[in-house]
Amino acid sequence: MSTLADIPGLIRIDTTPIDVALAKVESMTRSQYTHDEIYGRYCHVIDHFDAPARDVYDYIADTRSLDEWTMTLRDFTETDSPGVYVSKDLLVPDTLIYTRTEANPDAMTVDYHCAWDQGEHLWMIYLMRVIDARTVLNKPGCVVQWTNCRHPFYADNPNAATAPKDRPWVGDFWGLFAAGHRIELNNLKLICEYRHANGLPVAPVRTKAAL
Repeated sequence: MSTLADIPGLIRIDTTPIDVALAKVESMTRSQYTHDEIYGRYCHVIDHFDAPARDVYDYIADTRSLDEWTMTLRDFTETDSPGVYVSKDLLVPDTLIYTRTEANPDAMTVDYHCAWDQGEHLWMIYLMRVIDARTVLNKPGCVVQWTNCRHPFYADNPNAATAPKDRPWVGDFWGLFAAGHRIELNNLKLICEYRHANGLPVAPVRTKAAL
């Protein structure tokens, strides 16, 4: 049976002197990093909201909230597939985006499974988590994390036949995801904080006519 000592590359106090480990840490710490080093494979944004964690979770767990806080997703309509909505992505012309939301109320995680042009394989997944700020910052409100992984399909559209001719592909915008997601997370923050501060429901009851 193998032991931890058999695994190359592990840095643990048991086998690596602390001065060697700290030298490694220092060599990995720089004052500047390239955009690709930070956002090349993963896009992660995070912020504190001055609004209750449960209220924020309930809001984003409703797929239709995306109609309010995203920059470009509009006109959500339920499809014949259970839990799947179709909407317009106004980032580029003639583009539909399909979304299914998987939410866990105990962990307060919300995963948006999405894809442009077709609703069969929702490979573009946006991972969100809401955390009670009292546990991590010792202050009221919540912390919201949002992570996106750079799936291989961002580089190569597997359903090119369903895409409008000469239209940019979603992966062409990956370099802008960090800034775009930062703007959208701030939209979400502003909406939640405004409603909470003014005694309004953060997650209002919606009807189809209201969207």
